[in-house]
Amino acid sequence: MKRGTNEATKAIERGISKLIIIAEDVEPPEVVAHLPIICEEQGADYAFVPSKQELGKALGIDVTSAAAAILDSGDAQHIINEVTASIKKIKEGKSKPEAKPEPEAKPEQ
Repeated sequence: MKRGTNEATKAIERGISKLIIIAEDVEPPEVVAHLPIICEEQGADYAFVPSKQELGKALGIDVTSAAAAILDSGDAQHIINEVTASIKKIKEGKSKPEAKPEPEAKPEQ
């Protein structure tokens, strides 16, 4: 596990991340704005969480964290697989063109 934006960036660039977690409430947002872009470029999976405070707690640290990189999932590989599969489904759904609703038939008078 790597903590922080810089460490997450390095993990993505080195191709060693299993999953990148990014906090949504980072100010200014430019601190983490590059992470989804390089994840897309490198084919790395990423997800957002609502709070940097909660991310810090989940990482077992007493401070907030803007981002984290999971490098080795250990016994939790099945969880990582579920999360990444869900991310892929969401991305596929967004890339498909939306079906236009059929216009309702007007009753004849």
